[in-house]
Amino acid sequence: MQRFFSIGIVIFILFLVDFYVFQAIKTVSQNLSASTQRIIYILHWVVFAITAGTFALASFTRGTPPDAFKTYLASTLFIIFASKLVVVLFLFVDDALRLGKMVFNNVNSGETTFDPSRSKFLNQMGLLVAAVPFSAFIYGMVKGAYDYRVKRITLRFPNLPAAFEGFKMLQISDMHTGSFTSTEPLKEAVRLINKQEADLVFFTGDLVNNVATELMPHVDTLKEIRAKQGVFSVLGNHDYGDYVSWESREAKTQNLQTLVDTQRRMGWDVLLNENRRIEKDGEHISILGVENWGNRAGFPKYGDLSKAYTGAESSPFKVLLSHDPSHWDGEINQKYNDIDLTLSGHTHGMQFGVNIPGLKWSPVQYVYEQWAGLYKRGRQHLYVNTGLGFIGYPGRVGFLPEITVFELRRA
Repeated sequence: MQRFFSIGIVIFILFLVDFYVFQAIKTVSQNLSASTQRIIYILHWVVFAITAGTFALASFTRGTPPDAFKTYLASTLFIIFASKLVVVLFLFVDDALRLGKMVFNNVNSGETTFDPSRSKFLNQMGLLVAAVPFSAFIYGMVKGAYDYRVKRITLRFPNLPAAFEGFKMLQISDMHTGSFTSTEPLKEAVRLINKQEADLVFFTGDLVNNVATELMPHVDTLKEIRAKQGVFSVLGNHDYGDYVSWESREAKTQNLQTLVDTQRRMGWDVLLNENRRIEKDGEHISILGVENWGNRAGFPKYGDLSKAYTGAESSPFKVLLSHDPSHWDGEINQKYNDIDLTLSGHTHGMQFGVNIPGLKWSPVQYVYEQWAGLYKRGRQHLYVNTGLGFIGYPGRVGFLPEITVFELRRA
């Protein structure tokens, strides 16, 4: 009964938004022919009916494996609804102006009549402005999701061992294999990764959305990733199965073990609060990897950096793989100021934003201080990779899927 009530409340809210937007549609289309208006009105309410029905169906089938049709239908409907909220903002302005006009007339002449006619200009502007995010999100689904970009960054460190001058490290993150409905996009990603001929490849967490079985169709593809001195990975918050209702604790534990074992069969070295020594020409650096450690409410702290650090204390240069960038301010630069470079992911750049020279913006920046790109504090560096895959919205706008190549140089 509670579920029926909750679904009913949400559908009622959807109806209120659609009814409000319908006022703008009527205003803008008032000069069209009666038959054209009728078609527009019918289409508007048919979309509402499909939205309400899809939401109700999704609520009753939660936890079932997604398919491409459901994913893209739900995302398209969400994009339409989000665009309607833009129209609502303009309608609020229109209503506020009309209400203000009524109050003004009442104060000056005692007239209390409310003008029922809406501003055609504001309603047209609302619909026009709403078309911008709508078009961007649709384009992000059609093109952005698999528009892989290779970013090249040179980092200079005074304490980098001479043997590692020009050493090349490659980072990928947040693959979310459960969101892929085909192996072809990941085959292209692997081709680009291998083309870089990196010395080391790092994967910084969230290989799946929820369960280990999501990885299985892509094992043969991902095991083809090559690096001269190894592929290393850590776990992200989605990898633990925390967002699934398990039949038992043992089932959840087994799921995580399956995910770790499968990565190892792929040739990936999964670092579970551990470190590895990388040697070259008689010198060495250390790679540390922690389990997920989030400094935000709702995200677990499975990571144990003190354990990962043990044995690497004397290493002249240290790289840490830690999925959640909030770990940097939460612990890393508070207690371990000799960790030279931290590589994280997690934020996805929210898969939406503005990312052009001179301007980088995404709503996620109001949640995470470090959320995309390179950050520096003193001698320490943090890089937040915006991810290779996607979750929820099957697309990307502004922050495209990323393969990052770091070239190390001595300062």
